[in-house]
Amino acid sequence: MSIDIPARLAEVMPGIRRDLEDLVRIESVSADPARAGEVERSAEATRDLFAAEGFDAEIVRAHDGAPPAVIARKAGPEGAPTVLLYAHHDVQPENDHADWDSPPWEPTERGDRLYGRGAADDKAGIAAHLGAVRIFGDDLPVNLVMFIEGEEEVGSDTLVELLEAHKERLAADVIVIADSGNWDIGEPALTTSLRGLVRMDVEVRTLTHAVHSGMWGGLVPDSIMALSRLIASLNNDDGSVAIEGLHSGPAADVEYPEARLRAESGAAEGIEWIGTGSVVERLWTQPALSITGLDAPKVEGASNTLVPAARCRISLRIAPGDTTANAVQALQAHLEKHVPWGATLSTTVVDTGEATQIDASGPAYDAARAAFAEAWDGTAPVDMGVGGSIPFIAEFLEAFPQASVLVTGVEDPDTRAHGANEGLHLAEFEKVVKAEAFLLRNLGDLPR
Repeated sequence: MSIDIPARLAEVMPGIRRDLEDLVRIESVSADPARAGEVERSAEATRDLFAAEGFDAEIVRAHDGAPPAVIARKAGPEGAPTVLLYAHHDVQPENDHADWDSPPWEPTERGDRLYGRGAADDKAGIAAHLGAVRIFGDDLPVNLVMFIEGEEEVGSDTLVELLEAHKERLAADVIVIADSGNWDIGEPALTTSLRGLVRMDVEVRTLTHAVHSGMWGGLVPDSIMALSRLIASLNNDDGSVAIEGLHSGPAADVEYPEARLRAESGAAEGIEWIGTGSVVERLWTQPALSITGLDAPKVEGASNTLVPAARCRISLRIAPGDTTANAVQALQAHLEKHVPWGATLSTTVVDTGEATQIDASGPAYDAARAAFAEAWDGTAPVDMGVGGSIPFIAEFLEAFPQASVLVTGVEDPDTRAHGANEGLHLAEFEKVVKAEAFLLRNLGDLPR
């Protein structure tokens, strides 16, 4: 007898909500060594939640001292496809508590949202998987593998080692990654592209030591001015990236209304948009460049001195279809060509992450789109790009090239992940759980 998914959803949601709140109370900040014990406690709580549902669950790590991940397995019908469900149990730092309207580690419901660090990113991903599991109980339509990572917020440094060490246990026909979001409240989405990332530190040096700006100004180049001219060369007059050799591509035909764009971006009044092409091309499938750090004397207390060197950190987002190797080479060539006045240029690649382009066609994607439309009462999902980077998705694609990878999640435009007042839209979360149950049912119904 088939399971009445909406009826079972109503039964399991109160317990799922309690379990999510318990997870949020654990301060599993992977970037804070002082809270390594909390990350361990979070892994243990996650393991225990799936063990209670009859999974063979254990904590694994790439090596001694590495962050803890959870792998859990439960068999479905013989011959059924195997589905891997991914989420992560570590969270971002909460930063200044004064910026929060309620305590970041005490889940608090206000209006239609549940607020707290990790309430959305990504402990709600764990809870969504758990909810789908509880809907089916011991009548799973597919074989399930849970992989709940413990270091996503610090770059997933040991993920490749874990995927290699546990490749047979993690192998799946379909991989569902719950770490993205939906297009809007009431409008589901599948994420089909993500930009990659190159971060590079740049130093421009004009002097061997600091000198008096009055005595030597007008002859000796100012390192801050030299760096400023170099930074300015990175963009064309319209604001588009001026680095030659970077890839750009088309984006989905999605309308991003001007009023919504201004509200969600936090753009100051009167600001003009930069770049060319459609809004979503500029956000999803074209390169973008930002200066995220700058070393120079502070205005307060500044003296009449020419400093010998100035530094900045460049954050270059690269379009799907490009590679970090090409982007590093193109950026380096541009800097060398445009550094002014014979200044000495030094560069250091901080880190990189590959872009992702998913061919979202085939039976698994058809099953997902049908599941989303059913959960959202007939609203079909948008094929959405993401301007940010989730490099581990490319690593899953490389490790399991035969699997269909579905990227989705619980976030919406006002989730405020990584910021103060991170919040989960509760009604949308319930639809996410329902959609995942429909998806597992649909995958189980595919021809064997």
